[in-house]
Order: sequence, then C-alpha cells, then structure tokens
Amino acid sequence: MAQIEIRLPKMGESVTEATITNWLKEVGDTVAMDEPLVEVATDKVDNELPSEAAGVLVQKLFEKDQVAQVGDVIAIISTDGDAAPVAPKAEPAATAAVADTVSQAQAVVSNGGVTLEKSSGDGKFISPLVRSIAQKENISMSEIDAISGTGMGGRVTKKDILSYLDTRGTGEAAPAVTQAKPAVSAPAASNGAAPAVVSGGSSFLSNIKEPVVMPMAGDEIIEMDRMRKLIAEHMVMSKHVSPHVTSFVEADVTNIVNWRNKMKKEFEKREGENLTFTPIFMEAVVKAIKDFPMINVSLSGNQIIKRKDINIGMATALPSGNLIVPVIKQADRMNLTGIAKSVNELARNARDNKLKPEDIQGGTYTVTNVGTFGNVMGTPIINQPQVAILALGAIRKMPAVIETPEGDFIGIRHKMFLSHSYDHRVVDGSLGGQFVRRVADYLEQFDVNREL
Repeated sequence: MAQIEIRLPKMGESVTEATITNWLKEVGDTVAMDEPLVEVATDKVDNELPSEAAGVLVQKLFEKDQVAQVGDVIAIISTDGDAAPVAPKAEPAATAAVADTVSQAQAVVSNGGVTLEKSSGDGKFISPLVRSIAQKENISMSEIDAISGTGMGGRVTKKDILSYLDTRGTGEAAPAVTQAKPAVSAPAASNGAAPAVVSGGSSFLSNIKEPVVMPMAGDEIIEMDRMRKLIAEHMVMSKHVSPHVTSFVEADVTNIVNWRNKMKKEFEKREGENLTFTPIFMEAVVKAIKDFPMINVSLSGNQIIKRKDINIGMATALPSGNLIVPVIKQADRMNLTGIAKSVNELARNARDNKLKPEDIQGGTYTVTNVGTFGNVMGTPIINQPQVAILALGAIRKMPAVIETPEGDFIGIRHKMFLSHSYDHRVVDGSLGGQFVRRVADYLEQFDVNREL
C-alpha cells in the first residue's frame, strides 16, 4: 500500500509550531490533490493546509487542539484507495506522545519520578506538550491541577505552564482571571492596529497583576477568542517595550478628494478595481519614508536595524471584529495602480480568511485607518518590532481660510488628522514630527491633473 506522509510545512520565518484547530477530512474520506485537509492556527494567522497527495486519509496523528511542530507528520494518505488504518511507525517518545488522542484517557506517562496522566483530576485533557514541559521541570499532577487554564474548557496551555514556572516557588499563583468585559469592538481595537504576532516566552499578560473583577447580576461574561488574546498580549508587550509619543498634523486633502471623484470610474473600468483613498495615502507615506529613512527601522538591543525595503502594513478589520495587518511588500517599487491592486487584494483575502502566513510578515511601517469608524484622530500602538505607526482620521468638510493673490476668504475644504505614534528610544520629536508633516505635505500637494 503506497502511503504519503503529510507533514506540517514551514509557515513563516519565526513559526515553529501550529495548533490543529479542525480536521476537514476524517479517516476513510477520499482526498483530492490540493483539497483542504486540515485547519491550523499559529501565533500569527489561521490557515487551511491543502493535501499534498490524492487518495484516502488513513491516519490522523494529531487531534484537534494538539500542537504540532514544523516538520511533524500530521497525517497519512493512502494513494491506492486502501482506507484501512495503518499502524503507526516507530517514533521518538515526544512525537509519539503528540500522536496520542484525547480518547486514550488516563494513560500514564512517567519521567524522572514524576507520573502524569493525560487527564487532570477534574477530567481536563493535558496536552502532550504541557506534559512534556511538566516532566522536564518536575511539575507534579497536583501542581497542574492547581493552575487555572486559559485553554478550551479550562485546559492548561503552554503559556499557562510557562507562566506558572515564572512564579513557582515565590508563593504566588498565576491564575487566569475571568473578567466581565464587554465584547471588543473593531473601532476600539483599531487604535491599536494589532497583528497577531507574538513569539515565544512567557505571556506578558500573565505576569502583570490585573484586577480581579467580579461580575454583577445580569452581566455577560465573554471569553476572548485566540486572536483577541494574541492581540491583547502584543499590545501590552509593545507599550512595555517602547515609550510612545504621538504627534498630530491636520492635512487639507481637497485635491485628493476631487481627483479621486474624477478618476474612480475610469480606474474601475480600466483595472477592474475600486480606487479608494488608502493607496493614495500609502503612496504619500512611502515618499515620506524615502525622505526620512530612519523611520523605517527596528531596534534590537542597542543595534538599530535600518531596513532596505519599505513594506507597509495596513491594519484591516476582520468580520470577527479583530484586526490583522497584511503587508504590501516593497511598496517603494510600486506605482499608484500597483499599490491599489495590492491593497484591494489583501483586504479581500483578510475578509475571506485567505491570508497566507507570508502576507502578514516583514512589515517595516504600519498604517491604520481610524477614519473608517468615524474617528477624527487616534493614538495608535506601535506594531512591534517597528518603531512607528500612522493613524488616518476621517475626512471631513471644514471651513478654512483660503489665501489667494486677491486676498483671503473662507471656503469649504476636505480635511483630516494624521496621528503619528513613534518609539521615543530611537525616534525623537523632531524626526517623528517632521515625518508626519512631510506626509501631510505630499497629500496637500497632490496634482489634480495627474494621469493614471
């Protein structure tokens, strides 16, 4: 019987593992080449993995909610139509443990005198990864039972047990606190423009002493979903790492509004795409970065990494209300049409949950449009490891003084605020302020006679 091993592929430069969130095929099902086989979630993005072979799924080596490492065999497909289950190959102990299923409850694992079962005393499943960490650190079952898990059904996750290790022996517990909070709306989150990008280590949120909030009668308790937890963690990390400063500039974008109104039908007819304001703003940001390249940097310890490419992230609201930041790669090499096509494609893929891991990696500067939600300005949180982020406010008709050779008069102009947050460790007020002023200058000097 010809068998093909389906392995967890490399899903990004810093991604080493993924959680199996849903199997789209069951053992015995026929699978076509490139047909979606399984849904996985990394700490950056959710994704569907297509089958690398056509045949019959004969074995799943990981169950839902288990964590697989890049390169692990997650399934076996028979290419000759034989759907009989196959016996698992001899594997290292760690890999074999990951392949165990939830249904094999109460199986005992022991190492170095520590005996652990696959279910805790209250019946909650303990993942192979958590058991592996517990065995290595000599954590007993009673200690695991005492940890308040943040996973599905109260399970103890990798972050929970690592957080427990940080406080072990201090006499302090690191419980997960269930708080009565309203659902986070997209407008509120947009000020933070957060991607789901967190890498390794213990949770910042777990180490910060948060108030315990007791629900009152009639309150609704809403559990954060996985992405919201990652966004929250990333935001706390960014504020912890970078001293934020925000500069504000008002820009007159009347020329842009008039030009877009004149050209949008022609653009749609020629390119089959909508012409929004976003690519025009992105173009101005790229020009300003070329003028002030020290905005396009990252900080690693005491080393400033000056980026060669200008990769612009655009904060995009998902249907769930969460945000993700797809990246326009090498935006400095694109004309306005190219930027517009990239913006539209990434926005569509974000809405349809079709972004690939590489679509949200490598950003060097981020733009978030708080004006989408009717906000005139904001104080966005920096998208680490970048050092600056720009929030675009709503475009509003405003009375303004217009200077002419014949004298000044009051007229109606389209205006908007630009809010520029930057990392004061490497960007001082002069650079941060001049940069956002330059963006405004490029917007105000837009050529109303420009051709597409």
